[in-house]
Amino acid sequence: MNTDPIADLLTRIRNASRARHDEVKAPASRLKLEIVRVLQEEGYIAGYQHLEDRVQGVIRISLKYTGTRRRPVINGIERISKPGRRFYVGKHSIPRVEGGLGTTILTTPRGVLTDRDALRLGVGGEVLCKVW
Repeated sequence: MNTDPIADLLTRIRNASRARHDEVKAPASRLKLEIVRVLQEEGYIAGYQHLEDRVQGVIRISLKYTGTRRRPVINGIERISKPGRRFYVGKHSIPRVEGGLGTTILTTPRGVLTDRDALRLGVGGEVLCKVW
């Protein structure tokens, strides 16, 4: 039994990226689909596809690389809020990643947003992860 499905998704992406795989599959959920959508909008992954099956579905994530040496676009991806210790922030204390070069992904009353979108909308929430 997996106690933290978000950490499992992030670990699958991290490991597949380091191993230079073209794609990775993970069990689907609405929150995971929203996280992957944000990763695609921010340019960290090439794309994703939700595949239906009899149970919950699968997300197929196409990873993105740069240059002829195939360097991963995702240099790091880290879970912040965990089941044992949730991490909430207000609109004025949203953490920045790598001096603004990375992205913080939050779940807010307005949905799953990046740090820049949450700041623009003036909302805080639970910090899910950071990507750089």
